[in-house]
Amino acid sequence: MLFAMKKKYLSELYIYPVKSCKGMSLRSVNVGAKGPLMDRRWMFVDKAGRFLSQRSLAKLALIHVQLDDHFLFLSAPTTMPLMIPYGAIGDPCEVEVWNDRLLAHDMGDKASLWATSYLGQEARLVFLPDDSHRYVGEKYGKEAEAGFADRLPFLLLSSASLADLNRRVGMNLRINRFRPNLVIENCEPYEEDRWKRVRIGKIIFHFVKPCSRCIVTTINQERAEADSEPLTTLATFRKEEGKILFGQNLIHEGTGILEVGQEVELLE
Repeated sequence: MLFAMKKKYLSELYIYPVKSCKGMSLRSVNVGAKGPLMDRRWMFVDKAGRFLSQRSLAKLALIHVQLDDHFLFLSAPTTMPLMIPYGAIGDPCEVEVWNDRLLAHDMGDKASLWATSYLGQEARLVFLPDDSHRYVGEKYGKEAEAGFADRLPFLLLSSASLADLNRRVGMNLRINRFRPNLVIENCEPYEEDRWKRVRIGKIIFHFVKPCSRCIVTTINQERAEADSEPLTTLATFRKEEGKILFGQNLIHEGTGILEVGQEVELLE
């Protein structure tokens, strides 16, 4: 009951500018039509234009990402850093994220050579421009959009849920394994499973589905090495219809600024 007496608030904010690479912890985030600005706006693709992820290339976890007002900076072990400007450099190209095909912009041969050398396979870096739209589908929200995220623009997790999982696993798993955008404080473990609608700042969020977890959660994000946890433990108490669920996927209503410390107002 102690949790219920305290105000729930946004304790951490993350964006992941390049899909499957390291995230950035921020104090504030601007939210646009596709979700957090600059979240999953870049992506590595193979020679067929299909997205690359830690599911098959764990070493993506070791790529550090930084942004300033004009440039994307990438660094990784045994490579020279890469600095490239935002926007289009090469030709427009069609890329694939799961079953979606959409128009992106190639980031040029310099980025491709860097990615190919580090990843050990042919790869190119692409950017999703504002005028390329990827709708999440009527099942989740007819007008809702996402960037290169797997499906939905926001992932929310409570710190209490992670603490409970760590207690069960007997390890101190860092939250970066689970790649949330929003981390909530002062609620009971898995309380977010019961929420349907919340307001944070001026933005309303709709909870549309639990997040189905994959092998990426087993990858140590500092070493790019995998083991069996936390999926083994999660499967003992968080498995439904063959899927292991942890965290909640959200769509948003409106745009604005999210800031660490903002109250999370439960609407439904």
